[in-house]
Amino acid sequence: MAKFELKLPQMGESVAEATIISWLKEVGDTIEADEAVLEIATDKVDSELPSEVDGVLVEILFNVDDVVKVGQTVAIIETEGEGSEEATPAPAAKVEETPTAVAEVTKTVAAAKETVSNDFSTSEKFYSPLVKNIAKEEGISVAELDNIAGTGKDERVTKNDILAYIKNRGAQQVQTVAAPKEVSKPAPKSTPATPVSVNGSDEIIEMTRMGKLIAHHMVASVQTSAHVQSFVEVDVTKIWNWRKKMKSAFEKREGEKLTFTPIFMEAVAKALKDFPMMNIAVNGNTIIKKKNINLGMAAALPDGNLIVPVIKNADQLNLVGMAKAVNDLASRARANKLKPDDIQGGTYTVTNVGTFGSIMGTPIINQPQVGILALGAIRKVPAVIETPEGDFIGIRYKMFLSHSYDHRVVNGALGGQFVKQVADYLEAWDSNRDI
Repeated sequence: MAKFELKLPQMGESVAEATIISWLKEVGDTIEADEAVLEIATDKVDSELPSEVDGVLVEILFNVDDVVKVGQTVAIIETEGEGSEEATPAPAAKVEETPTAVAEVTKTVAAAKETVSNDFSTSEKFYSPLVKNIAKEEGISVAELDNIAGTGKDERVTKNDILAYIKNRGAQQVQTVAAPKEVSKPAPKSTPATPVSVNGSDEIIEMTRMGKLIAHHMVASVQTSAHVQSFVEVDVTKIWNWRKKMKSAFEKREGEKLTFTPIFMEAVAKALKDFPMMNIAVNGNTIIKKKNINLGMAAALPDGNLIVPVIKNADQLNLVGMAKAVNDLASRARANKLKPDDIQGGTYTVTNVGTFGSIMGTPIINQPQVGILALGAIRKVPAVIETPEGDFIGIRYKMFLSHSYDHRVVNGALGGQFVKQVADYLEAWDSNRDI
């Protein structure tokens, strides 16, 4: 028999660590190559970590909610054959060297199997080995465990959830005897696990993991950058009419919907080539001028949160390529199928606040970038139209561009000129353009 170390791989540019969300396999389980062993989270993206080999999971080295560095061993898998399949020897591999260590591993496997078969096989919910062991030691039944509200992914019970339950178990039992109709006792205000009623009306709701990350990033950005905004109104009547004329043929030919987003992204990419000092990052007292133009595209997730997948080398894409990239990232974001690398490396961000009906917004910069552009809702408005024969009032399609930029390194002239250049590209749209 041989031991294989399952390590946390490099998952994308600048990704140095991940949080373990849940274990999909338990000690003693048989695993096939490419089968998912655990779920991990890096910043805003959740993904599964598969096994590289066939074998039996004999040791889990980290618990749920633990933070693991790239390259660290998270589990030991026992495989058929002799020798070791480890790329780099690690202390955990020494369990092979003595009969006592082997006996301990065997005992652990047997205990895990006994726990699964004797106590939790009837439950339809997933529980990590750690949670099951705690439940067994504390005499918590399957039915009791099933009633604990979980705060993990898909409402799974975490170590903190079961420990909090055990802490308040006595009080809950007294409460149940005194008032059988009450479902549960309010959780402590400092660490509420589920929505609880306050005075019969207000609720205290625990922030999700992503919510906490977003809150941290937003506060850090405001504390880091001196935010200032410039606004430009754009006449997009030509684009509106052109898209209306071309969208059916485009979808029939390319199998992709033609939205306004790739048109706007193309204009932003062009403007960044014209104003390369908007395509920069700040590192202490130095400025990093980015070679590639990688456009971040804020997209809504099913739970209402936002994520920013990145279109790499956006300035090298034609409109068809841009449309395919936009649709692909938006689709995978809605399906929670983005990979860690999909949200890394952005140099400038665009967010479409018009999707939610806003005519303009003042977005917060996505660090370490220095600018973000908000696209407002397109509206039909009366406007003065200038012609050689004179001015007249007509109906036009217009929208606002709201540019937030870092005033530490981007002055008002550059910030204003950049957003005006985006507007000029949009207003100069060729109504006879082919795709």
